[in-house]
Amino acid sequence: MFFTYLRRELRRRRKAALVVASGLALGIALVIVVNSVSNGMGAAQEKVLQSLYGLGTDMTVTKAATPPSGDSERPRFRFDAKDNGSEDTQSSDRVMVQGFTTLSASTVTKVADQKGVSSAVGGLSLNVVKVNGQFTRGQFQQGESGRTGGGPGSQPQGRVQGGGADFDVNQYTVYGTDVTKPELGPLTSSEITSGRTFKTTETDAKVVVADSAYAKEKKLKVGGTVTIKAVKYEVIGIATASSGDAAANLYIPLKQAQTLSDNKDKVTTIYVKATDSQQIDAVKSAVQKNVSGTTVTTSADLAKTVSGSLSTASSLATNVGKWLSIAVLVAAFLVAGLLTSSAVSRRVREFGTLKALGWKSGRVTRQVVGEAVVNGLVGGIFGIALGLAGAYAVTAISPTLQAELGSSGGGGGFGGGFGGGGLGGPGRQAAKSLEVALTAPVSLTTIVLAVGLAVAGGLIAGAFGGWRASRLRPADALRRVE
Repeated sequence: MFFTYLRRELRRRRKAALVVASGLALGIALVIVVNSVSNGMGAAQEKVLQSLYGLGTDMTVTKAATPPSGDSERPRFRFDAKDNGSEDTQSSDRVMVQGFTTLSASTVTKVADQKGVSSAVGGLSLNVVKVNGQFTRGQFQQGESGRTGGGPGSQPQGRVQGGGADFDVNQYTVYGTDVTKPELGPLTSSEITSGRTFKTTETDAKVVVADSAYAKEKKLKVGGTVTIKAVKYEVIGIATASSGDAAANLYIPLKQAQTLSDNKDKVTTIYVKATDSQQIDAVKSAVQKNVSGTTVTTSADLAKTVSGSLSTASSLATNVGKWLSIAVLVAAFLVAGLLTSSAVSRRVREFGTLKALGWKSGRVTRQVVGEAVVNGLVGGIFGIALGLAGAYAVTAISPTLQAELGSSGGGGGFGGGFGGGGLGGPGRQAAKSLEVALTAPVSLTTIVLAVGLAVAGGLIAGAFGGWRASRLRPADALRRVE
């Protein structure tokens, strides 16, 4: 009887049911689109962050910031003096640790032993400044007056013409990677497109993997060589960054990087993977507590430094979009409730007659709530379809957003090893600009949420109508009889 009456009433009042369902559908569709876009923002930020620290890394550990020690951190270049008039080319390489701060390699073991840490690997990020050029001795031109004075010790008069110096400064980054643990570190954010990557046995081999952009600029090819501080390295592979710029121009085994920079058993950054992504904050607290003198940075911490259109869009989706969807949902629920209550008021004669025939108030209320829930489910179906269409449209268009990463922290953060230090001063990181395409993936959780909202909307509307129906009396129906 319940379903028969329900089907008949919904068929009779299709327009009213469609109005209620449409209002709920718009609210649910907006929630799906906003939620999906927010998921897309999160994925875009994750893609940006992975371009810095590589796949699989949940957090990084660096040395805590310390005040600069003064002139000791300034690069110095020394050239031999030549008195024979030679114009031979001279060059000098200055290999510096980016950020000017290092940790003992034993810290990697300490971090790996912390509860909740799946694996940890150390890396050494270097900045190389190469000065190459030549001095040219000037020629002394004697003046017309000859020598000053008349004595034997008189000085010749004249001036030096020509001469000078012509030097080129080339700066690039080198990352020392632990080849025994290739699953973590910045190199994982790049794909080997030519040649091969490191073998786990090449812990101290003179081999190098070059970033594709740098290799193109310097015309490097697999099988060629690169000279760093008078040491020749064989190019074994060319790596292309998956997104944005590469973490470094050149990648060499960690021991070789330590030797070049005179930092034996030192690392600049420790890359950490947690056993459970839900326990990252707990792992961070454990490392900070048990490994003193370090700064721990998670992806959530670095995400706060993201600026540009990606940050703006993410803020809008998270804040404005969230509150807008809530406001629309509340309005849709209220409108659905008011329309249902109004419909009950127009059915006074009907419900009054049913009560006169023996229907109890609870049965009338259940009938009204049932109709409202069906309207809510219909609105949910329309809302899900509309929301999926909106999310698909966003993904199909894939608007490009720009993200800028940069800070001036003291060597901390995921970027502490890349772009920090160098000539910019201790721990200073240059802004890094990346472009990412926005998508709007719809998760199963979002669909479940939409169905829940549809049912909730129906129940709220039914509560309005049910309350109104429960207060009707058979006498109310008799007053409406003409």
